[in-house]
Amino acid sequence: MIRTFFRHIGESLKSLKRNGWMTLASVSAVTVTLVLVGIFLGVILNVTKLAKDIEEAVDVSVFVEIGTDKKELKALNTELKELPHVKKVTFSSKKEQYDKLVEAMGSTWKLFDGDENPLYDVFIVSADAPEQTKTIQKKATKLANVYKADYGGVSSDKIFEISNAVKKWGLIASVLLLFVAIFLISNTIRITIISRRREIQIMRLVGAKNSFIRWPFFLEGTWIGLLGSILPAVMMTFGYRQAYLIINKNLVTSGYSLIAPADLILQVNVIMIVTGVVIGSLGSTLSMRRFLKV
Repeated sequence: MIRTFFRHIGESLKSLKRNGWMTLASVSAVTVTLVLVGIFLGVILNVTKLAKDIEEAVDVSVFVEIGTDKKELKALNTELKELPHVKKVTFSSKKEQYDKLVEAMGSTWKLFDGDENPLYDVFIVSADAPEQTKTIQKKATKLANVYKADYGGVSSDKIFEISNAVKKWGLIASVLLLFVAIFLISNTIRITIISRRREIQIMRLVGAKNSFIRWPFFLEGTWIGLLGSILPAVMMTFGYRQAYLIINKNLVTSGYSLIAPADLILQVNVIMIVTGVVIGSLGSTLSMRRFLKV
């Protein structure tokens, strides 16, 4: 049986060489399709990740009433930490808020000094889940010594809506893209098999069993899928690293980042190779069923 298997492998490789132009056409179709799959998957995964990062960056700013003493601040800090779904509470004094404002807007904003500072002490409250942000804001507003609690209002609600839409449609787009890849690759291989129907019919006439006929074509489809996935995998490996270095340089200054090459490249390459091999082998097998019917 092992000898027969290796014979089938040999026959499939010979067939690839013997039908050079059709093999080239099939491999090219697989390559182009998988390149598109790789690009779209890379974009979709990164857009989804950025949407999630932006969503998680929305915190609740709890402004403390002016005149609140240290004991009351400590009590408020404890109450905020005890609220459901609160992950972290960070205190920022009005002086720190003022320094950040001057740093961001320039020295022309140095209008106040000491007790003249009109800003508020602020507690920055982070939720353990983005969807809990609004609930925390409502509960924090009711606490003693709180002037107001804000999480961005309408703009933050839009961020949550956009984030959810990106994750939802990104998943749908990924599934549709894989279906398109399956359709294109399987149809290209089907054309290759149809062009060789005479070869299949001759093998049947001399008494070859269906399994004996099917195995070389199954392996041939596997080779086509594998060969067609090599170039897309190489392009993803080197192309994404360059894109990451160029794009991420600008994103880091905003506090966001693309998916690290080590985390994305292997994942997408495995998807492309598996897609090419599975669709190639199954497409080849299914396409020749009609020629094996008695």
